[in-house]
Amino acid sequence: MMNQQMMAQLRKMQTEMTKAQEELASTVVTGSAAGGLVNVDLTCDMRVKAVHVDKSAIDPDDPETLEDLVAVAVNDALGKAQETSSKRMSALTGGMRVPGLF
Repeated sequence: MMNQQMMAQLRKMQTEMTKAQEELASTVVTGSAAGGLVNVDLTCDMRVKAVHVDKSAIDPDDPETLEDLVAVAVNDALGKAQETSSKRMSALTGGMRVPGLF
C-alpha cells in the first residue's frame, strides 16, 4: 500500500509530465535541407506546422529532387524534435526510462 507522501510525489510528477507535454506541443524546431532551401517547422509532439520552399528549389522538370529535399528536411526536424523531447522528459525522470513516454 502506498503512503501519502509517495502518492503526493506521484501526483506532482504527473502534473510536471503534463506541463512538459504541453510545452513540447508548443515548442517548434526547424529541419532544413539544401542549405535552407527547404525548411520544415515541426512541434516537439511531432506535428508539422509549416513547410517553406525557396523558389530556386522548384524545378518543374525535376520534382523528385524537391520531394527528396522535403523528406530530408522533415527527417531533420523529426530528429531535433525527438532530441528535445527526450531531453525534457529525462530531466523529469532523472534519466530513468519510463515505458510509454519515449
